[in-house]
Amino acid sequence: MKQPVRFGVIGINHGHIYGQIGHMLTGGAEFAAWFAPEPDLAAAFADRFDSIPMAFGEEEILEDESIHVILSASVPSERAPLGIRAMRHGKDFMADKPGITSLEALAEVRRVQAQTGRIFSICYSEHYDSSCTVRAGKLVQAGAIGKVVQTLGLGPHRANVSGRPDWFFRKAHYGGILTDIGSHQVEQFLFFTDSTTAEVVSSSVANYRYPEFPELEDFGEMTLRGDGGHGYVRVDWYTPEGLSTWGDGRLTILGTEGYIELRKYVDVARDRQGGHLFLVDHRTEQYIDCTDEPLTFGHSFVTDVVNRTETHAPQWRTFLAMELALIAEEEALRAGNLR
Repeated sequence: MKQPVRFGVIGINHGHIYGQIGHMLTGGAEFAAWFAPEPDLAAAFADRFDSIPMAFGEEEILEDESIHVILSASVPSERAPLGIRAMRHGKDFMADKPGITSLEALAEVRRVQAQTGRIFSICYSEHYDSSCTVRAGKLVQAGAIGKVVQTLGLGPHRANVSGRPDWFFRKAHYGGILTDIGSHQVEQFLFFTDSTTAEVVSSSVANYRYPEFPELEDFGEMTLRGDGGHGYVRVDWYTPEGLSTWGDGRLTILGTEGYIELRKYVDVARDRQGGHLFLVDHRTEQYIDCTDEPLTFGHSFVTDVVNRTETHAPQWRTFLAMELALIAEEEALRAGNLR
């Protein structure tokens, strides 16, 4: 491919689309066109990207042979069908998480991806947008804590229910809390334990705080076992108003020769900035400020589009992370006010 990688955006229902666009621009790609059917969302987006033309519909973008990649943060249940359409039009695809909301959709995405050879990527922002998670990956791969035995991922979020769209409360649209937030944590479990196969040992979901929204799962947990290690995940929509950011996301990586703790977005009551990494090994304990760690996801993804490689993430891991999250959701014990 001699010309620059050009991308289009279809679906802007979640603010993560801005991060996805940022990755592509950082990677040297060219923003060609966009489309969103919602007037209010489109107006705000147009103000931010006033030099980028809005298409008349998604087909205009899908049929434009000069566009190589489609980005989407549409309603979660719409992402896989759009990705299938994009791949059938000869384009690579990058979805916000969750990229897929049912096992049936996953099977079809896998089939079309294998058939077309296109990239179906999911931008797991709690990994790729987190400086300390990126640094931890380098440390683990360098053997800093020996063999990784377990990851413990915590993904608390602030609900902000008064400002959420209707789809946020409909399980058929958002997929369930383990499918949605939990897929972040599953991807990190696979990455840090270097697991290529894994199973869901147990899982549960509940609604304890929001009985007025009986389809909203506000708590979820799962236990995982892979060929490279173990994992535990807890996610929720309980972040209190007193916290200075949207969620106190943390990850502990336990190794045979030490451990790493990440405080991704805040160090409570000490530092409102994120990017905190704590490393303990047989020699010492240390703190590493990761705020200057370069984020390379965009560069790697654009390189993969050009060279047909898998440096940003192997395709199998993208799919396996979603498969495990979807199985955990399907098999979860249900409690509280859930309907």
